[in-house]
Amino acid sequence: MKRRLSVIFAVLGVLLFGAMCAVTAYNYAALERCVMCSAPASTAFLLAIPFALGIIVCAVLAFVLRRR
Repeated sequence: MKRRLSVIFAVLGVLLFGAMCAVTAYNYAALERCVMCSAPASTAFLLAIPFALGIIVCAVLAFVLRRR
């Protein structure tokens, strides 16, 4: 059971990585093209922080569950 949970968290981490790339790229492109926006396009990279934390949590859980 723990081995299956380890695989599930590993797959979830990979899916979160893909979602992070897609969301950040979309928002960067949207801010780059927006003429009326007051924020620079580089603020789109702040959206990667919650995704990165989720990826780290999933990786740690996968590692811990794999060890036990």
